[in-house]
Amino acid sequence: MRMSDLQSKKIISIANGKNIGNIIDCDINENGKIEDLIIDANKNIFSLNRESDTRIFWHEITKIGEDVILVKKDWIILIKLLFPYLFQ
Repeated sequence: MRMSDLQSKKIISIANGKNIGNIIDCDINENGKIEDLIIDANKNIFSLNRESDTRIFWHEITKIGEDVILVKKDWIILIKLLFPYLFQ
């Protein structure tokens, strides 16, 4: 599977069924395996703030489907995505 294939899929949280964001990058270890996906949680295309990016670790991915990637994130990450003003 290519990175462009992953980037075309929606990232959906199992916890609440919401779209978490878009894949913008990934971290690959020295063995060539993906360690995590970097998600742009901020929907504003003019934002240059990389602090709003979230990492989805490979072990948090539950299922990669045809159109979506289902993830199980810790509750604190979901709160950060839903209420970013609490962490400023």
